[in-house]
Amino acid sequence: MSHLRRIRRQMGKTPKTPTSSPGKPDGPEYVDLDRSEMEAILEHAKKGSLNQDEYDTLYAAMETLIFLTQELEKKHVSIQRLKQMLFGASTESTRKVMKKILDEMEQKNTPGKGDKKTGSDSKPSPKAKGHGRNGADAYTGAETVHVPHKHLKPGDACPKCIKGTLYVTAPSRIIRIRGQAPLGATVYELQKLRCHLCGEIFTASPPDGMGSDKYDAESASMIALMKYGSGVPFNRLERLQGRLGIPLPAATQWEIVEHSADRLEPVFEEMIHRAAQGRLLHNDDTTMKVLELCCQHDTPSKDQRKGVFTSGIVSVVDDHRIALFFTGHQHAGENLTDLLKQRATELDKPIQMCDALSRNAPESLKTILGNCLTHGRRRFVEVAANFPDECLYVLDVLKEVYANDDEAKRQSLSEQERLHWHQARSGPKMAELKMWLTEQIEQKKVEPNSSLGEAIGYMLRHWQELTLFLRQPGAPLDNNVCERALKKAILHRKNAYFFKTLNGARVGDLFMSMIHTCELNKVNPFDYLTQLQKHIDAATVSPVDWMPWNYHDRLQSTGTPE
Repeated sequence: MSHLRRIRRQMGKTPKTPTSSPGKPDGPEYVDLDRSEMEAILEHAKKGSLNQDEYDTLYAAMETLIFLTQELEKKHVSIQRLKQMLFGASTESTRKVMKKILDEMEQKNTPGKGDKKTGSDSKPSPKAKGHGRNGADAYTGAETVHVPHKHLKPGDACPKCIKGTLYVTAPSRIIRIRGQAPLGATVYELQKLRCHLCGEIFTASPPDGMGSDKYDAESASMIALMKYGSGVPFNRLERLQGRLGIPLPAATQWEIVEHSADRLEPVFEEMIHRAAQGRLLHNDDTTMKVLELCCQHDTPSKDQRKGVFTSGIVSVVDDHRIALFFTGHQHAGENLTDLLKQRATELDKPIQMCDALSRNAPESLKTILGNCLTHGRRRFVEVAANFPDECLYVLDVLKEVYANDDEAKRQSLSEQERLHWHQARSGPKMAELKMWLTEQIEQKKVEPNSSLGEAIGYMLRHWQELTLFLRQPGAPLDNNVCERALKKAILHRKNAYFFKTLNGARVGDLFMSMIHTCELNKVNPFDYLTQLQKHIDAATVSPVDWMPWNYHDRLQSTGTPE
């Protein structure tokens, strides 16, 4: 049983159990309190003047204290884990993890040495790649203005040598960035003329192309991208637009995106149906808050689930990826079960990649289950400070496996070729790793209940699922693609904190799914959402022709300007 330690200062009283040694000043007395004693104190407080909310708060504080105590009983390694849980891990790469450990060990062995290195050994770190200026090709959404030469044209004689003929070559490009409000506005002042005799008023006709709607398709797309793609709450966008002289109330923003979501629902349903046919499915979930569901828990029943989650599913269909989000009481496995009910019966079982939580696996429908190798690796990263030699061996083996996978991607190997590649290069390394992990436990080189023993136990328990990439063509190494997708929901949670209603969650799921699916397929989400709304009648009749990867073809076939 876990114990909580309470320190009682010496107030002129003789402690029951001296904690100091003879000849040394008395120190504080440490009294161990177990959980039952703490709960008795809570019950006594409950009968007093505390109300229910205060009692719940005190109980939650007790649960937190017990959890922290249990973690701290694992000594230094758990302190490291707590730091990562509270503040996040700065890095998990093998090189940086081991460098950090070696630096800490060197500082401990060198008295008086500071954290920063000075002198001739100090070298500036090389500049990371990808931080230079963007070339003109990166500005795919920019307006392009073709500027002809003022005095010359193709076919003219060369003014320098006279004998040559000019022809078109690669243009010189100049980039200019201009600032503008997220949503712009135009005020049309229609001239009015009034007869001074009869009083008849004549109003100018609106210009062609002005449209009849106050908010066009582009405005709805921009609001959706700001809110569900970039995590900007409605009230924050309202303040920004107000400062720029283009008012846009938060309530109006909601009405616009809700109306657009209702119209886009058929395309989203087709996207869900297409995702169900995928050969590879990633799934995971994160916590979410929906106020409407919280209100239902005022008088909860025993069978009613209280937790609210946003499940992320990334499906690989042919050469495309589809990202889906579902918010509600259901876990990721339950949402995946609902999705697979739309799967064609003649298709083979799909590959499923997730972590080892039981709630991620569909109960009634079978899949070829693989577990995330990164989750297994992370457990060794967490304990590397206490077991550097053992963890370095594991991290080095997995580093080679990931290097092999990167090389397979670089060579654009097929799924079958990639399988043979891993079997030849990664298979022997993983076999050695399994033998080493087994020896640590069987030969009692590692205590099974220690933090390193728990990391080894996790790998051995899920070895078959963690090494699916050695037996199944197309099986990935990890679930990183789904964890990155869930950052969309996490970004919304950090900025907006919650959805107010289930309908609000439905709208958010739809737009986050469409936006991230565009990002996964390198499609401009603003253009995609805009074209869908402009051609909503055609998209409703045949939504399969209006997926992010083929809507350009549909526009070209109809001769519609993009």
